[in-house]
Amino acid sequence: MSEPDGLKAEEKEFWVKDGQIAFQEPEGSESCKVIDAARKLVMPGLVNMHTHAYMSVMRNYADDVEFGEWLFKRVMPVEDRFPREGAYWTNLLSCMEMIQTGTTSFVDMHMYCGQSPRAARDAGMRAFIGRSVVGEDLYGDGLGRFKEEIEEQEEYESDRIRFIMSPHAIYTCSVRLLEQAMEEAKKRGMLKHIHLSESETEVKDCFDKYGKSPVELLADIGFLDDRTLLAHCVQLSDEDIDILRSSGAHVITNPASNAKLGNGFAPVLAMKERGINLCIGTDGPASNNTLNMFREMGLLSLIHKGISRSPVALPADFVIRAATENAARALHEEGRLGVIKEGARADLAFIDLDAVSLFPNNNIVSSLCYSANGSEVCDVMIDGKFVMQGRQLLTIDKERVYYEVNKLVKEHL
Repeated sequence: MSEPDGLKAEEKEFWVKDGQIAFQEPEGSESCKVIDAARKLVMPGLVNMHTHAYMSVMRNYADDVEFGEWLFKRVMPVEDRFPREGAYWTNLLSCMEMIQTGTTSFVDMHMYCGQSPRAARDAGMRAFIGRSVVGEDLYGDGLGRFKEEIEEQEEYESDRIRFIMSPHAIYTCSVRLLEQAMEEAKKRGMLKHIHLSESETEVKDCFDKYGKSPVELLADIGFLDDRTLLAHCVQLSDEDIDILRSSGAHVITNPASNAKLGNGFAPVLAMKERGINLCIGTDGPASNNTLNMFREMGLLSLIHKGISRSPVALPADFVIRAATENAARALHEEGRLGVIKEGARADLAFIDLDAVSLFPNNNIVSSLCYSANGSEVCDVMIDGKFVMQGRQLLTIDKERVYYEVNKLVKEHL
């Protein structure tokens, strides 16, 4: 079992009761079901901090094109013609991939009302979900999407499914809408989630329009604080990094997506040195093209070792914390997610230590970052309930999902 403090593995028994981890044997434990995890590593489930799960239908659909063409000519036209109900199946497909590769929680920015939370609920996953809002005025042209967010929250919010205010980006939202979204988030106790400084074009256009960087723009309107999740943050100046440090905002790096779309590499080492809380996301399957956090963790470390020419940059233990404990901190779930400790939620991934990619087990922490590819995940528990055992999904009908997604591809791509 992975010990949360020090990231060391040791043999240890624990109990799961009411979805929580306990190290003291509870009353009535004689009737408990015993799980033999011999030759398995039990670790906190991974947290994918930024994705668009509905995009699985566009996996390998819009590749090897410039970012502007990818977004405005390939992805958005499909989004415009795609049926809302179909997104339930594409979200389930993404949940399948996340579960099978050890992700138990995800932060999702979506387009189709009701489908992301419905899929997460049915799959048994933990999700933090936001309806992407765009426009000039949250109560004008943005009102339809804002209403959908509130309707989703009223119908689906639970201990496992929470909702986040999600203005899409500074180039799709006016300053007025951003300020309104900020106030609504504060009033409703929501976190805020936004794409920021993803491309050189975004930064240049912001300077042309406002005379300041995207980071400076959000700072000036009071958007940045410790309840803010910032996806990408690739194109940052030193001044931007200082602002982010002072604000307490959390940064979500997406190395595969940023590299694939030609946007570059976020200054992760500089942000780490300044004490910014760094998390990891895959982005959507249209730009990654996977939702595999093990792949993302390995890429993150290797990329920054390479560009910094330092083999000690972003060591494995830091990367694993970024995908677990740091994510919990950003979500204001410290002590509840991303750790194995008394009272934490029982969101767990069981790793086969006899998998050929991990054998011999010389250094388990290193193996998770540099050797694992996700296929080593054999069982997954969320909120104390197994959603996969022996690589068999227990909450999702795989064949039905494949059938429905194939039909959507033929009809709408």
